[in-house]
Amino acid sequence: MRRREFIEVIVGATSATVWQLCAQAGDALPVIGVLGTSGATDYNPMIAAFRKGLSEAGYVEGKSVSFDYVWADNQYNRLPELASELVRHRVRLILAAATPAALALRSINTTVPVVFAIGGDPVKTGLVSTLNMPGGNITGAAHINVETAPKRLELLHELLPTKQNFGLLTNPRSPLTASVETTVKAAADSLGLKLTIHHASTDEEIDALFKQVADGGEDGLVIGTDPFFTSRVAELGAKSLRLKVPAIYQYRDFAAAGGTMSYGGDIKQSYYLAGIYAGRILQGAKPSDLPVQLSTRVEFFINLRNTKALGIDTPNALVGRADEVIE
Repeated sequence: MRRREFIEVIVGATSATVWQLCAQAGDALPVIGVLGTSGATDYNPMIAAFRKGLSEAGYVEGKSVSFDYVWADNQYNRLPELASELVRHRVRLILAAATPAALALRSINTTVPVVFAIGGDPVKTGLVSTLNMPGGNITGAAHINVETAPKRLELLHELLPTKQNFGLLTNPRSPLTASVETTVKAAADSLGLKLTIHHASTDEEIDALFKQVADGGEDGLVIGTDPFFTSRVAELGAKSLRLKVPAIYQYRDFAAAGGTMSYGGDIKQSYYLAGIYAGRILQGAKPSDLPVQLSTRVEFFINLRNTKALGIDTPNALVGRADEVIE
């Protein structure tokens, strides 16, 4: 099935139908709540992708739908309170931006439909019972990032084949941390590498960790999956180059800003698919009837300009496998 045909099937209603529904409801527009784990500016590209998917179901912000944004600014302990606030606002549905936000909504809300866009396995984290039959009031789209964390260590070792001592940076406040640490540690053991796990949940702790690695703590750094790190992706990439720490994360922005490489799922695709599902729910579909969309696409980027600046001779085999080489 071609992409255009797929979209026509999944949307299932024309823009005219949407406008008719809105007219029947009177002047008040349906409201989509957005619960974000970090800050508003951090998610601009992802929210734009969500709006694009929503628009393909005929809903345009300010014309046929409105948004109520609530941001936790990386204060994970506030998520249950903020989730309750959105539910009290009687929004029609809620977009959960990242796993911590989705888990907070699942714990306090069984009525308002929730569409999530996350970077891990929603079954393993307990968001849904199965991908095909999510059940309850929650569904959404997921891209592969927790599952690709071990591969990031493998790629960093390929870049630095004579090195044996690597670090892993995780956020101890994140529900994804245990899975990331377990799988990356298993990968290190299978490769015969020494892995040191570091925790950081503040800018000061990140600064201290990078300085420690730069002073000879480890030969390279894998940054674990977490919205807190994603909200600082450009700063982390720049810090990696400035302090001469070979490092890898999951998004291209990291490699473009100074990191050596990135490997992970396409986060924007998940938000786009979540937008399509939001449109279907506004048209009357039940979340329990919408299978979780799992994006298996991964992207691999190498910044040769940065590897050269760090004095690294990048293997040709690694360059040949990259989706994009930044020079």
